[in-house]
Amino acid sequence: MTSLTAPARRPGSEDEQDRPAAGRRGHARRHRSTGAGRQHHAGRLAYAILIVAALLSAFPFYWTIVAATRSNAELAQSPPSLLPGPNLMHNFQQVLDQADIGKALLNSFIVSGSVTVGTVLCSTLAGFAFAKLRFRGRNPLLAITVGTMMIPPQLGVIPLFMLIAKLHWINQLQAVILPGLVSAFGVFFMRQYLVQALPDELIEAGRVDGASTARIFWSIVVPIARPGMAVLGMLTFMASWNEFFWPVIALTSQEPTVQVALRQLGGGYVHDQSVIMAGTLLGTLPVLLVFGLLGRQIVGGIMHGAVKG
Repeated sequence: MTSLTAPARRPGSEDEQDRPAAGRRGHARRHRSTGAGRQHHAGRLAYAILIVAALLSAFPFYWTIVAATRSNAELAQSPPSLLPGPNLMHNFQQVLDQADIGKALLNSFIVSGSVTVGTVLCSTLAGFAFAKLRFRGRNPLLAITVGTMMIPPQLGVIPLFMLIAKLHWINQLQAVILPGLVSAFGVFFMRQYLVQALPDELIEAGRVDGASTARIFWSIVVPIARPGMAVLGMLTFMASWNEFFWPVIALTSQEPTVQVALRQLGGGYVHDQSVIMAGTLLGTLPVLLVFGLLGRQIVGGIMHGAVKG
């Protein structure tokens, strides 16, 4: 007569079904307390450091507001006042009298908008090709593209100026639009974003359905890449709006951008710093408004592209 015996269980190999519910909950709590999902709370020192860093970062903008509301004589006092004054509207009127700031703002919107659209479109196309398409020389071309970021832009000013002079584009907006329609940073940024955000299975499914590469790009890639495109668009817009070096070479006071128009302010034997600061404040407000409205999306998109799931 044979006896049936249950197989011996190794210590610690019991099934989850045999474990009491309270034991499972306790085990889960212990796992959470020691796992990677633990939340870290900042101490008072961390908050103090963050507050000091925020104040130091915001002080230049605050001083711009103070200087824009004071007179040049008041700014020359020692120590100068750190509170806003009553001359803001007067300084704004001086800005409008000394420079065509309205035309400068319009030109800056045209240039920044055109550069942003071109950079986002071209960078997304190139980033998709480098991320998901297979072609000969892909890695060397990507290395060359990234390598151009190490070249100072000042080295290309002379040949670029000679080119626009031959095309008779001096003092025309296309002279500052076309050189910025694509950027190595934008190509690399969109490539890194699409490597993580775009699954290969979606592209293969599109191929199976008979879609061309162009159809896959517009119907599959663009909807997925939209958060990254928004981030790149905002960064490009702000960089193009604040660009000074090339516009001041290619444009004159008859067709200025905001940064070129600011050169005309506060002229004379003694520069009027209050008028210069008032013009700077006018030129900065549109960028601050855009960043304030879309800053959360910029940070969120950057973190989405930087964190690998």
